[in-house]
Amino acid sequence: MIVRDTLNAALAGIVVAALLVSGLAPYDRLTWLMEVAPVLIALPLMIATRRSYPLTTLLTVLIAAHALVLIGGGAYTYARVPFGFWLQDLLGTARNPYDKIGHLMQGFVPALVAREILLRGDYVRGSRMAGFLSICVAMAISAAYELIEWGAAVALGQGADEFLGTQGDVWDTQSDMFMALIGATTAILTLARWHDRQLAALKAI
Repeated sequence: MIVRDTLNAALAGIVVAALLVSGLAPYDRLTWLMEVAPVLIALPLMIATRRSYPLTTLLTVLIAAHALVLIGGGAYTYARVPFGFWLQDLLGTARNPYDKIGHLMQGFVPALVAREILLRGDYVRGSRMAGFLSICVAMAISAAYELIEWGAAVALGQGADEFLGTQGDVWDTQSDMFMALIGATTAILTLARWHDRQLAALKAI
């Protein structure tokens, strides 16, 4: 219990510090706000429910990692993140691929969030059905996010370019959702057993 609380506090501290630093002088203030909005929502919620609905350590670490990816994209905009340029040189891609990392995480982490909620609430029985529905939830979130991007493009016009991060790719929406599907499927296939063990340990507390 003490170890978990210490880890959670450390992760929260890292995320808050990164959030504050990223907000000092982001490339575009409106883009920063839109990109880090999920962090601004999730972090207070997790802190408020840390006693009544504690998450598994695995999920907590993954959420923190996802938050850092979002914060990085918010600070630089996804098309300008330095790590993405390094990957672009390494992989020889035509564009900065950091955006695709973000969408991979957009599938990977929400799938585990959905799985934890479904299994802990006994909403489904059986690991296979839980996995299938978790992937479906992750894809629904990905689709909703693309609709938000579309709405931003309609509302802001050219001002939405930094938020969209399409970098001239006409298939950006489709490839974003495909990356989310890869992330969600990978999370379920590789982490389900580990997740089950942590859920059992959490239930025993």
